[in-house]
Amino acid sequence: MKIRNTLLAGCLLFMTTSFAQESPSFIKDSLETYVQHALKNWQIPGLAVCVVKDGKVVVMKGFGVKEMGAADKVDENTLFMIGSNTKAFTATALAMLATDKKLSLDDHVIKWLPDFKLYDPWVTKEASIRDLLSHRLGFATFQGDFMFWDSDLTAAEVREKLGRIKPLYSYRSRWGYSNASFLTAGDIIPKVTGHSWAAFLKDSLFTPLGMNNTLALAKDIHTAANKATGHTVQQGVLKKTYYGRLDNLAPATSISSSINDMSHWVMALLNDGKYNNTQVIPTEARTQTWSSNSIISNVSARFNKAHFLTYGLGWFLHDHNSRKIVWHTGGANGFVSSVTLVPEENLGIIVLTNTDSNNFYENLRDEILDAYLGLPYHNYSQEGITASEKGEQEDKQWLQEKRDTIAMKPATTLPVPAYAGNYQDSVYGKMTIALENGKLIARFEHHKGRFATLEALGGNRFLATFSEPEYGIKEWPFTTSNGKVKSVTMSADYVEYTTYEFYKK
Repeated sequence: MKIRNTLLAGCLLFMTTSFAQESPSFIKDSLETYVQHALKNWQIPGLAVCVVKDGKVVVMKGFGVKEMGAADKVDENTLFMIGSNTKAFTATALAMLATDKKLSLDDHVIKWLPDFKLYDPWVTKEASIRDLLSHRLGFATFQGDFMFWDSDLTAAEVREKLGRIKPLYSYRSRWGYSNASFLTAGDIIPKVTGHSWAAFLKDSLFTPLGMNNTLALAKDIHTAANKATGHTVQQGVLKKTYYGRLDNLAPATSISSSINDMSHWVMALLNDGKYNNTQVIPTEARTQTWSSNSIISNVSARFNKAHFLTYGLGWFLHDHNSRKIVWHTGGANGFVSSVTLVPEENLGIIVLTNTDSNNFYENLRDEILDAYLGLPYHNYSQEGITASEKGEQEDKQWLQEKRDTIAMKPATTLPVPAYAGNYQDSVYGKMTIALENGKLIARFEHHKGRFATLEALGGNRFLATFSEPEYGIKEWPFTTSNGKVKSVTMSADYVEYTTYEFYKK
């Protein structure tokens, strides 16, 4: 199972009760065994975990290795890409500017970005900074992300193309997670401060919080000395992957950090914004980010009662027996992570992993949280493995059925060469399909080196297998008329749920 922004899979809710100051037995006696067992079963090369309680670090430990096949072990300063856990930093930075009266979170976006445009001109005029930070512009979750994620588009080009996407829903009618919206919010910071987003975060948050190893931009992890390598799993086989080119979405997803640095962030947030007796984050700024702005759903949990799930500014929020849980997950190519806060219990949990094919980063969080809350042990990891294996078996069966169909060499509506040619999506741009060594290969204008191999399933259906496992294997239907190909509906896994319609030129 590939996970980038695991907001949909990660909505398990927890009931809280009061608990003793002493660390629970799971933390003292069982944590290491639990993690080591999971690393093997989940095929996770390396992991780092930190628990903060009452202003003190209870656990800070690295497990496993930075890269499969190597001996270099993960430690408390090893950098992992934290993906969408970047969003809380961006939202906090803007809330700090609002506290300083440099802007208002309810300012219209066009006040600061006159070139800002959305599909609907009225929404362009009305959209606020708060709308950007709480995912309520009307886009479906991840809409447009195949186009943006790890592409050669600049940040300016991402914003321009975002303005041409027709949202699936109406303005403020429902919550829909949008990375490009957070990019847009981050682009307001230079307009207000005269400093880049990355420089402002370093000066206002990283340096005063002692996050000295944290990198704002994805490009900088390549030259970092102590860094983890990302991994993924393809058809049961663990493979190294590459660092994502994510700086065109930087305010949404580009930060790399360690559990040591992230512990400073968590301790400050749980201490009314203070770190080393210095008020780094104003109380009002922290309060703004932890206040519900978007209703996501009424929810239920596997074991414990819960009532709602909302989104603040860069944070998910939910309730448990009158307790607030503040959390986010994040994913980048080869990495997934979680940050969870229980403010009323002064508890923080950080989990960083270097494969994007695990749910253990959430399972471990859940187990630690339950232990502190005095709840029964559920072995979430084994539950997760069982569910993952079931999903993998279903995927394997689906793929085998497709392979069996391909092996039968079913007739296509038109001769296979007729599907080759130049295609255009009105927002994405160009895709070319060409016969290469007897196979149809689809290549994309803004994703150099990425391609999909197309195999006939009969009629106008083809199985598209991407060259990079993160993008999966999908069925693409073509439309034909009067002996000619009109279009193809393109889709990919992992990065986006919506589709693109490429028309043959």
